[in-house]
Amino acid sequence: MKNRYIASFEAAQIAEKEIPQFRAGDTVRLGIEIKEGDKKRVQTFEGIVIARSAEGVSATFTVRKLGANSVGVERIFPLYSDSIKSFEVLRRGRVRRAKLHYLRGLTGKKARIKELKK
Repeated sequence: MKNRYIASFEAAQIAEKEIPQFRAGDTVRLGIEIKEGDKKRVQTFEGIVIARSAEGVSATFTVRKLGANSVGVERIFPLYSDSIKSFEVLRRGRVRRAKLHYLRGLTGKKARIKELKK
């Protein structure tokens, strides 16, 4: 049982952010605020969501993209982080699993995910 003050604080934090619906297999583009010394800038990170975990304020998701020389780059983001400035879902993926860690071992055309048709 959570303390009611902690629960109300967490509910207020969740209400501030507007996050679109997404799940594993979706391609997303994030604008992340990066601090370099006393300067701040927004850098985009685009990739496939391979996992979501937890609920509420502590929710996180993992995004994987292919960087230079086909090197996979994965980052774990807190869902309600202040450093996430923009969040958009580019494509909906048709997958049958909640965690797509098997993508780590695939390269080229095998690593593609079909788009969900509506």
